[in-house]
Amino acid sequence: MRLIRSAVLYTALVLGANAAALAIGANPAFAAPDLAPFLQGDMRKLVLANEPAAPLDAVVIDEADAEVPLADYRGKYVLLNFWATWCAPCRAEMPALDRLQAELGGDRFAVVTIATGRNPVPAIKDFFADEEITQLPMLRDPKQALARQMAVLGLPVTVILDPEGREIARMQGDAHWDGPEAKALIGALIATEE
Repeated sequence: MRLIRSAVLYTALVLGANAAALAIGANPAFAAPDLAPFLQGDMRKLVLANEPAAPLDAVVIDEADAEVPLADYRGKYVLLNFWATWCAPCRAEMPALDRLQAELGGDRFAVVTIATGRNPVPAIKDFFADEEITQLPMLRDPKQALARQMAVLGLPVTVILDPEGREIARMQGDAHWDGPEAKALIGALIATEE
């Protein structure tokens, strides 16, 4: 019982620290786009950063075990989604992420999904085929190195990176990423790059 209590307390402290570190408006010198007006509907769960985290310098692997540096996505806003084949909320939001990439993905924005932990490639391929996921990459973080580096404590977690590869917002849990609130928020980000 003491172990469970300790785990719950640790999780609460970590989540509280993350929320405090990502609170809106604490550092007026951080000139990120003003996304506060777009925090409606599912987007209310999005926590904006006071200041951007250091740029990610990480490498994940694709379905053929080839290395893919996240730096390849620099120059555009990235919706980085951590998921797993065994995670029901992850599976539920994946078609919406695919539709968001199909509609808004391009030179200024990309949805990048990373299966973290034990996710066999055949299971990922079967899931993508069953759900007709055609726009998203099959990237993996099998040893959870990136997930640990980014303090991903549960799934799904979605992180928004700015064009320099820095975390500017984070959401714990699933969302309707192809809904009007999400598209308005992403549209506001893209508009800042025009």
